[in-house]
Amino acid sequence: MAKTKAQKKEITDKLEGAFKTAASSVFVHFKGVSVAEETAMRRQLRSEGVGYTVAKKTLIRRALSALGHDEASLPMEGEIAIAFNNAADGDASGPARLIHGFATKLKDKLVIAGGIFEGKLRDAKSMQEIATIPSMDVLRGMFANIINSPKQRFAIALSEVAKKKA
Repeated sequence: MAKTKAQKKEITDKLEGAFKTAASSVFVHFKGVSVAEETAMRRQLRSEGVGYTVAKKTLIRRALSALGHDEASLPMEGEIAIAFNNAADGDASGPARLIHGFATKLKDKLVIAGGIFEGKLRDAKSMQEIATIPSMDVLRGMFANIINSPKQRFAIALSEVAKKKA
């Protein structure tokens, strides 16, 4: 069933709002994903605070051009979905990381086609690099480990010296 102009305008406004308020958005090319796989993916994305929607490419292009992005640089072949943070203060690399995880599970059924990160339109390669950044909790743990490492090594060295002296 064809959409009316009002329905198209509503979808475009929704996409513009998602692109404006989200910390990042990821464009996902999908093909051959089963309903069960898509439902499981949507459920997990929703639990992580990430929205996922499928829209027509022309409406996505309209929303991007309305925000001043050069949508011609983004390859949009086949079916395109958008994963985006529901909150502006959410994990900026979260949508890309989650979609990357599903892409590795589903092999060639999901591919990152590009995205918007920090207000700029990015290509697929840049979004793949962003997807491999660990979450903020993991980064904090790694930082704490780095800070703790010299102290821990010093304590081990002291205990070894004490063992030799005894």
